[in-house]
Parts: sequence; C-alpha cells; structure tokens
Amino acid sequence: MRDNERVTSAIREPETPAATTPPRLIATDLDGTLLRDDKSVSPRTVAALAAAEEAGIEVFFVTGRPARWMDVVSDHVHGHGLAICGNGAAVVDLHGGPGAHRFVKVRELPRSNALDAVGLLRDAAPGTVYAVEQTYGFYQEPAYPKLHMEVPDDLAPAEDLLAEDSPTTAEPVLKILAYHPAMEPDAFLTVARLAIGDRATVTRSSPSALLEISGPGVSKASTLALCCAERGISHEEVVAFGDMPNDVEMLTWAGRSYAMGNAHPDVLAAASGRTVANNDDGVAVVIEQLLNGRA
Repeated sequence: MRDNERVTSAIREPETPAATTPPRLIATDLDGTLLRDDKSVSPRTVAALAAAEEAGIEVFFVTGRPARWMDVVSDHVHGHGLAICGNGAAVVDLHGGPGAHRFVKVRELPRSNALDAVGLLRDAAPGTVYAVEQTYGFYQEPAYPKLHMEVPDDLAPAEDLLAEDSPTTAEPVLKILAYHPAMEPDAFLTVARLAIGDRATVTRSSPSALLEISGPGVSKASTLALCCAERGISHEEVVAFGDMPNDVEMLTWAGRSYAMGNAHPDVLAAASGRTVANNDDGVAVVIEQLLNGRA
C-alpha cells in the first residue's frame, strides 16, 4: 500500500513526565544502536528484547536499512513482526524471513520531487553522485562508489533512473542516496537541506558524506507515529533509542528517548536520556532497567 500523507504530529512538546508512564512500545535503531559494530546482536540484547515482548511491550526495529538488509534481525522478530525501514519509507512484515518480506505500507518519494532534489543538489554541491533505492531494486550512477555490499540492478544517470518513462517506474522510489567525495558530512547535510527545502526530507546515518533523501514529511518519527496511532499508543508510551541524525526526530517525539554513548552530538542534544555505547549493549541496559522499574 502506498501512503503519501504528511504526518505533522511527529514533533511535539512533552506533556507528562515520561517516567510516570509505563512503556508500551520500544523503538530502536539498528546500526550503531542495537547492533554491535560487527553487526551482531549480543546474547544480552537478544534476551532483553525477548523479555520486553514477554512483558507485553512491543518492539519495533526502526532503521534506515532497506528491507532486504533486515536478515541481521530476522531471528529476533517477535509478536507483530513489523519493522520500519528506509527511514520511514516502508513498514515491512519480516515474518517470512530474508527475501520473503511483505511491504505493509509504503511512503514513497514522488519522482518529480526526486528529480527536483537531484538537480538542486547538483547545483549546490557539484560532484554529488546518486543511487536510487526502490522497494525491491537498487540502481546507481556509474560514478557512485561501492558503498554497499550488493551489485546494482542498473547503472545510469539519476535523471534517467527517475524519469517517468524509466523501466523502473513499476516500483515506488523509497529514497535517494547522495554521496559527495570531498565534503564534510554535516556540512553536506546542511547544504542539501537548504538547497532542497520542503521538496524532500534529507538526513544522514553514515559516518561518510552520504545523505538519504526521502519523501516530504517522511521520517522514522512520522511513520512510527502512524504505527502507534493504529495501535492506540501515545508518544508518552514509547521508548526510543538512536545514535545518528536520522534518529533525531524519533527521539524528540518519543516520551522517553536514549542516545547511545557513541551518538552524534545532535542526538545527544535531542534525547531525554543517555545510555552506554552500542558495543556495551546500551539498549539492553535500559530495557533491563525498564523491566525492573528502575528507568
């Protein structure tokens, strides 16, 4: 199902002291947050996730990863089995296992907006190269570096990949990846946001100058807000974890939020609390405290 509506409730001011509200949902980023640097889920974290689900607390993986990269947590799916992928561009049912996932909701980046974003950023940051992420396909420009562990489905200029008469139009665009070989990552993010404006949502989760461009109003926070509304869960009942700028809106929206010990400075400023680093099982530490009534 494609869903392009804007969600404005993902940014809010706190109303009730979050610590007095029992959690009903845990929303956690993956890379740099739930996963250790070797991309493993530690035994302690596995046990904490299972204990939360057993206690009646839903766990949502909320990641910038595409659905096809979710095999890293496919063995740890409980209950509903849903994950938010592509920085909010898709809600995916992982119950089928790797390669058999089902898209429950898609919030696409309209091709006209994508083409505008590509052109505006080419002008603002010459040298930028692009890749296009779709529901099942991955396409890139010839000059786009080998940043991902996969072979692209096609090589072509972004304008051709995004054209309305492109062979790829059968699938919605989830996001564009924009890479700059020389700019500092945060400076590149600032330039892109100023250039693109409200035509798309621009964020980043990589330590390199790699940006992720999604549909207007699409973010981890806005899609998580939709999923929570469908379940009658308020933001005050959500506990969120993250480490990079693409987590900031989600951490701001959630009633309780934790920046990892390894987090970006913007994340440290946005979260209501802090935990230890991903390699020290920071998510598990907080979950254990929540279940013991100490957080």
